[in-house]
Amino acid sequence: MTAVAVAGTATLLLTGCGNPAGVDGDLANGWAAFPEPKTFTPAADVCHSADFAETAYLSSYNPVDCSASHRVETIFVGTLTGAAAEAKNPPTVSSTDIKPAYTECDAKAKEFVGADWRTGRLWLGVAVPSPQAWGGGARWFRCDLTEESTVENDGDSETVSRTASLRDALKATSPLNLGCYAVKLNSSERVDTMDPVECTKEHNSEFVGVWTAPDGNYPSKDTDWNKFYSECRTLVGRYVGVPLDNNLRYRTGVIALPNGQSEWQAGNRGVRCYLWMADKKFTRSLKGTGNNGLPIQYQ
Repeated sequence: MTAVAVAGTATLLLTGCGNPAGVDGDLANGWAAFPEPKTFTPAADVCHSADFAETAYLSSYNPVDCSASHRVETIFVGTLTGAAAEAKNPPTVSSTDIKPAYTECDAKAKEFVGADWRTGRLWLGVAVPSPQAWGGGARWFRCDLTEESTVENDGDSETVSRTASLRDALKATSPLNLGCYAVKLNSSERVDTMDPVECTKEHNSEFVGVWTAPDGNYPSKDTDWNKFYSECRTLVGRYVGVPLDNNLRYRTGVIALPNGQSEWQAGNRGVRCYLWMADKKFTRSLKGTGNNGLPIQYQ
């Protein structure tokens, strides 16, 4: 009986009390919906004081104004699609999945600096989300440019700290432009060093342009490299202004410099081309000098 009495009293108390003004008694329908979770996406047109890293972690993301000292500049941020976006892990620089992103970054970099970025002391990198961010749905990629102390001497290149943006940096003549070089060979008759010098000082090599190689394997055999030398020699002929005939090979040697194999795999097909003389030196640029600049040498 006690239990019944208590229950009855409770019923009387509940039915005897109304809801306060503005309360309808429904505890759920007045709450706003939770927003959809958003993944972090980095910004473009910002710079970074740290060196380039292929994997960009949110914990180390600390952009600075490009007027402040920096080593990396983000020129564009895009979105990975297709097979790359569907992969379990973010693509690496040596995977073919990164190629569409690299191709887009390449085009954006040319537009940003005002010319092919390979004509200057610049390097282009593609950064991707961390595995954790990738698992959370991040599918962005970041196009980063850096100024390098050299793009010819393997192992000697260092990232240069800047206090200005690279926007339009190659649109006109710039200290970044590749020029003339004092080339030294090693005991195997291969290029040992390519030190930049003023074209008014003694040199035996000069940058002439960039050849875009077709898709294919990275060169490994002499027959592969012969195609590179032939195309670069054609650029030399056009640069100097001599006939593009069979005598061209008697006028000059050439140096062909693609980037490394991992970048080739990523889609970088740009090959820097240089004229080179084994036993002759110049004290001026050979651009437009014609037959007088590069005479035929049969011996």
